[in-house]
Order: sequence, then C-alpha cells, then structure tokens
Amino acid sequence: MLTKIYSAAINGIDAFPVMVETEIWKGTTFSIVGMADTAIRESYERMISAVRHSGYEFPHFRITINLAPADVKKEGAQFDLPMAIGILASAEIVRSESLSDFMMTGELSLDGSVLPVKGILPMAVKAREMGIKKLIVPEGNVTEAAVVNRVEVYGVKSLKEAIEIVEGTSEAQPVKIDTRALFKASQSDFDFDFSEVKGQESVKRAFEVAVAGGHNIIMVGPPGAGKSMMAKRLPSIMPPLSMAEALETTKIHSVAGKLSRGSMLMTQRPFRTPHHTVSPVALVGGGSSPMPGEISLAHNGVLFLDEFPEFPRQVLEVLRQPIEDRVITVARSKYTVNYPASFMLVASMNPCPCGYYGHPTRQCTCTAGAVSKYMNRISGPLLDRIDLQVEIEPVAFDDMADPTPTEGSDAIRERVMKARLIQQERYKDLPGIHCNAQMNSRLLKRYAWPDPEGMAKLKERMTRLDMSARAFDRILRVARTIADLDGSEKVRVSHIAEAISYRTLDRGNYGSTFS
Repeated sequence: MLTKIYSAAINGIDAFPVMVETEIWKGTTFSIVGMADTAIRESYERMISAVRHSGYEFPHFRITINLAPADVKKEGAQFDLPMAIGILASAEIVRSESLSDFMMTGELSLDGSVLPVKGILPMAVKAREMGIKKLIVPEGNVTEAAVVNRVEVYGVKSLKEAIEIVEGTSEAQPVKIDTRALFKASQSDFDFDFSEVKGQESVKRAFEVAVAGGHNIIMVGPPGAGKSMMAKRLPSIMPPLSMAEALETTKIHSVAGKLSRGSMLMTQRPFRTPHHTVSPVALVGGGSSPMPGEISLAHNGVLFLDEFPEFPRQVLEVLRQPIEDRVITVARSKYTVNYPASFMLVASMNPCPCGYYGHPTRQCTCTAGAVSKYMNRISGPLLDRIDLQVEIEPVAFDDMADPTPTEGSDAIRERVMKARLIQQERYKDLPGIHCNAQMNSRLLKRYAWPDPEGMAKLKERMTRLDMSARAFDRILRVARTIADLDGSEKVRVSHIAEAISYRTLDRGNYGSTFS
C-alpha cells in the first residue's frame, strides 16, 4: 500500500514542501531514496525501536521511502515522525484516511518520544501557504509554530500521541496563542537602560542619531570608558519590531536552532556580539550544511564588534558587501542560499595598542608608527561604510558620583520613533527603503541636499580632510537624520556641522582631537 504525508525541509530561511512517500511490498529490504543524508538514512533503527516502545509491531517487509522532490538534498532527523507513521499506515496498522490533512515533523528517540527540531516556524508558514489544515510538531516546538494563524498546531510528546491525533482518537486540542497580546506586552522589557549611564552625553546623542537613521557607528576610546556598556543599551532605544520584522527575525533564529524551548516570536531586536576569533563562515553563514551566520542572526538588530581592529582583516572585509546590499549570498558548488543581513553595525576600539593614546591622565606607551599601524588594520573602504565615528573619553569622577538621574531610554526612544515615522512617510512609495541609511545617491539629491551655506561648509571640510566620495554620501545621510530629529524639512548648516563632527577617524583627522 502507498501512503503520502507532507513534511518540509529548509532552504535558506524558508521551508519547501517534502512529500514522504512510503510503499510496502513483499520482501525484507529497507531503502530511502530522494537525496537523503546520513541522519535520515540512520532513521531505520530509531523507527524500529520507537514503534515497538509505542506498542506497535514494526512491519518486516520490503519498505521503500521516497522524499520528493528527489533532486534536492534533504538533511536532518525531522523526517523520522512522518516516515514512521507512513510505514505504519502503509502496513494498515494506522488508519490513513486523514493523512492528507496533515503536515508533520519531528525526530524520534528510541523510546518513542518526539524530540524538537530546527526550523519549525518556516515550516508552519509553508503549511499555511499550502492550505494544509493541521500541523503536528514536537511539544518543545509547539509555541513557536502556534504563532502562525489559520493552521491547527498540535504538539506531541510521543509517536503514539501523533498516531492518535491522525486517527482521530485523541482528545488533544490545537494550541492557540494570542500572539499580538504577548508580542506587545514584552516589547519594552529591557535589561539595560540609558538612565544608568553617567556622563557621555555626546556619545548618547551620537547613538540617538545612529538609531534614528539606521546608521552604522564606531566608538574610539580607552579601556573602561564605557563603550561596551553603552552598546548593550542600544536595543532599548531602537523602534519596536513590527510583526513582519519579528516573524522574519524569528525564522532566522529558528533555522539556526537559536530559539530556546517554548519560545514564540522574538519581541526584541537581536543583539549579537561575536568574539574577535570568529571565522568568516561563522560571521557570514554557510558551511557544509548551510546555516545563517552572525550577520544574519543580527538581522533587524545590532551586530556589535568589540575590539574592532583585533578581528582578522579577512573577517572584516567580508562585511563590506552585506553592509551595502543588506543581504548575503552564500554560493557553493552544490547550493546557493540567500540570507537577509539588514543589521546596524556597532563597533568599538581602543585608540592604540596600549589603549591610552590621548588619555587625559595616563601616558601612552605606543610609538607613532604603532598607532598608525593599529589604525590601518581597518581598511579605508570599510571605515567609509561606517556613518558615525565618535570619540569616547573616560567619565569624570564628578559625573560618576552625581546622584541626579540622567535621561532614560524611553525618552530617547520616543524621539527616535518620531524620526523613523518621518522617514517611513518619506519612503512609503520606495520598496526596500525604510530609513535614511538606505538612501542611494538619487535620493540624497532629492531629500538630503543642504542649503548653500551647508554645502559650503561641507566642501571646506571635505577638501581639508581629503574625504572620499562615500564619506560625502555618509555625511548627507547623517545630516538628513539630524534634520529629522530636529523636525526640519530642510538640511541646514547646523545639521551638516554636526554630521561632520561624527567623522573622527577620517584620514588626516584621526588624532587631532586627542592632541
């Protein structure tokens, strides 16, 4: 008897349907076809044990399983559950009348329990797109799948529970979650707040500008100045995730297996902090079994690179293309996948190898050549792609000891959201453009061109500092954001002046503010 059960596999961050076809004949062989990997081919022993521990007799006949489409490689143990039920249905041990209503996935343990798998959210989205009514998933993944509406999601602990649901003998009810209520309730629950930061008002202002326009930012300052502390508070002033952004972000983390058990939609923007020993593949994604890298896990959030010059040059250079295109294409001989990578890059670094170049009280022990060599670890093209380059100095004792509360994240976030609303209205008819950092040259001329006084100021500073054409564009983008925060329709000389002040590391300018 031939049976067919829907399951799904992952390509990039999306799922594609896989039809698990099972047929039983006279004989004793067992085979799986359809470009199955080792984990799938090893499922035979898991299924035999799981079926027996569930109280059923495993049929000893010639069993052939096809995973269609047969020309696409399938990976992982998530096909254990549909294959086991397909075998029992083909042997007429399990009633199969309603199998066409279900999509199912799950790894089987030897005792018949169903273990969680990766990529459940994209599978649930695909089930809804295909019009499949019911979805059976491991209990550990049920809240993740249940955020997708118009699909009945059943979480199962064991193979026996799944069989009872298929046969209609179970009293289990589909899991329902008020996604929007839970999503809204947890959007403002942050561990860190800018009210805890003493001093550093100029840096807080730079962060406000960066977040308001979606700009990349780098901080330069000595150890202990508060670079990492302030970076950790960035998500608290970023605009809340929209439902579409939350769904896309959660899909990436689901595919990567980064969601904890019982998780649903991600409600806060991701904040990723890879160590400087990270490899290029771990950063951009890929591998023998393609997985999203750190830049995709930071999609719609922050990628924080501490000790920026300590990252290997080849690792930093792979950031250049995704910073511009906001997507990373991983091409290998056997596959090509696209991962979204629209992240805000936040970097921090010391001003020199010893960390104390230009420090107000401590002596730098580095030679002039060492300082220059340290800075040259970051290429000019990459530095040009960072819109705001700001100096951060140690906090004075009087500021640290001042008990007066400082401005909190809520107030900054409110200003940021007002600026973002202006940008959303401005770019509402431009697909793929959501904030000022995404403007191209044509849009810069249309929306960010300064008045004559501002253009004269910009020309004078760019000529004196020998800035690149890309720096010109970056300054205009930042000035447009400052104008939005100021509620100004036009970019004026004050906005240009502030934007230029955020180019601390431009060649010919670095070090002058420390002397």
